[in-house]
Amino acid sequence: MRKLVFGTRGSALALAQTELVIGAIAEKFPGIVCETKVITTKGDRILDRPLVEFGGKGVFVTEIEEMIKCGEIHAAVHSAKDMPMELAGGLCVAGVLKREDPMDVLVTTDWKGFLRKAHPIIGTSSPRRQEQIVQKFPGCSCVMLRGNVNTRLEKLREGLYDGVILAAAGLKRLGLFGGAQFQYHKLTVEEMIPAGGQGIIAIEGKCDGEFADVFSAVSDEKARLELKLERRALKLMEAGCHEPVGVFTEADLTAETMRIFMFRGKGRRETALVSLQDAEKCIEEMAGHE
Repeated sequence: MRKLVFGTRGSALALAQTELVIGAIAEKFPGIVCETKVITTKGDRILDRPLVEFGGKGVFVTEIEEMIKCGEIHAAVHSAKDMPMELAGGLCVAGVLKREDPMDVLVTTDWKGFLRKAHPIIGTSSPRRQEQIVQKFPGCSCVMLRGNVNTRLEKLREGLYDGVILAAAGLKRLGLFGGAQFQYHKLTVEEMIPAGGQGIIAIEGKCDGEFADVFSAVSDEKARLELKLERRALKLMEAGCHEPVGVFTEADLTAETMRIFMFRGKGRRETALVSLQDAEKCIEEMAGHE
């Protein structure tokens, strides 16, 4: 009996995503026993400052990566959108699950009341979300909001914000999307281009690790291709968590086509429909265009 130990953050969403990975492995490899090790990262400990002030996206993964490298855990489960561009040496995205809904959602307690407000207060710490939501609601003010999904919803319920922006994927994985307590307005890709990798669960492990074949076997080909291209675009744009950048790709493997959406701040949006064969070249041209 082989034992596989996953590292994960301790939020309800992180644990739910890890269970999805474990379930996918159990279905194909019933002889593997999976265990979960909860790790509290720097990003989880510091909640009163924007990420850009103390290290960016890496604050959620650096400590976990060290545990993979030293062999304390075999792999980690991440929301792909939270992964930094550069992974620790010897580590890679070893597998990805099928993509969940990649869109953002504006959550309110009273949607009609929100629309009547001339200057609604919206909770989000994401520069990408801030810049795009102001285009849709020019009178709104964006105020820093961090913490796990339930914490953010509780602050909304308490009236600290008129609305908060969350990822549809996280809400759905927690069984919260469409609940009666709040109202959910999904933002289309035309209204808000998602973060690169949004909606994708990524498995990070050693490039030559003993479970590399397992992670590859549970991977979704479409999601893996989309994540590869989106991370390529972000790297070319040198985008960190302080940049108002969004990129979303949608592969049609049957038609062998790829739709590409890119947002680069200051209202700059680009879209393209290309063949899968030309997708990477198109990504590079769009990401390099000023």
